[in-house]
Amino acid sequence: MEFGAVLQTNPPASRTIQLAKLAEVHGFSHVWTFDSHILWQEPYVIYSQILAQTQRIKVGPFVTNPATRDWTVTASVFATLNEMFGNRTVCGIGRGDSAVRVTNGKPTTMTELRESIHVIRELGNSRSVEYHGSEIQFPWSRGSELEVWVAAYGPMALRVAGEVGDGFILQLADLDIAEWMITTVRNAAEKVGRDPASVKFCVAAPMYIGDDWAHMRDQCRWFGGMVGNHVADIVAKYGAHGTVPDALTDYIRGRQDYDYNEHGRAGNTHTEFVPDEIVERFCVLGTADQHIQKLKALAELGVDQFAGYLQHDNKEETLRVYGETVIPALSEHITAKR
Repeated sequence: MEFGAVLQTNPPASRTIQLAKLAEVHGFSHVWTFDSHILWQEPYVIYSQILAQTQRIKVGPFVTNPATRDWTVTASVFATLNEMFGNRTVCGIGRGDSAVRVTNGKPTTMTELRESIHVIRELGNSRSVEYHGSEIQFPWSRGSELEVWVAAYGPMALRVAGEVGDGFILQLADLDIAEWMITTVRNAAEKVGRDPASVKFCVAAPMYIGDDWAHMRDQCRWFGGMVGNHVADIVAKYGAHGTVPDALTDYIRGRQDYDYNEHGRAGNTHTEFVPDEIVERFCVLGTADQHIQKLKALAELGVDQFAGYLQHDNKEETLRVYGETVIPALSEHITAKR
């Protein structure tokens, strides 16, 4: 299992870079960032500095969308970074949430998402692609390698992830929901003739090392609110029951307005509706041993990467304990299973 750290690009940028460097020291393979250009600093500029000051870490957005930037611009950024630093990027993408909603926009359609994945991946891999009726290719790009991982919750998005994604990003760590969604993505891949094992699975959730459960829950309750935005879209489209597990839809009944200015922040005042049980199920909290047990269970479901959000007050200590205890224990467990 690989490990990623998910950061927000809050100023100063030097702090984001510092945490990325610390993640590499502690054995993390990926550093992901939010990509919402109004709420936080522009991540792609910061990626250049992270890559320049690290040796092996891979960087990418968690997640970008087809609406904010022209698809060819997105692909060009990745191809340029790969030329500069040697194929150390990955593109996480979804239909769009905070980046589009703060400008009164809407998530893109599934068709747009599917088409953008194709264009970004082909150009990002130094290949030609048809775009707006023309065949285009970066004449300066040689040997660039870029995977595109698809973030999804609803049935149609999960199908897109299985049919065309190099990876699937699930932003919650509930074991039952993860099992259902991973199975759904695998089935979609198989139906179009893909090897389901070729799709990488990334589960992402806040990771907090500690033993004060009330404090940990309060620090990570924002995550249930963030997930709730996507769940609300699913319920609006499909209804509260039948298309996804009830465990994912029931808890948002008390959800009201949501302020994106507090998006992804500990202490978010719009997430009181998220019950303690959901925080514990969706996140990875507790002692090192409790993290290890939950991550072992995720590995058994076929999860290839755990990406931990660090939007709380215990960033350095959590990274340290992962590097010294959690990551070695998971590596030993997976080696033994082989």
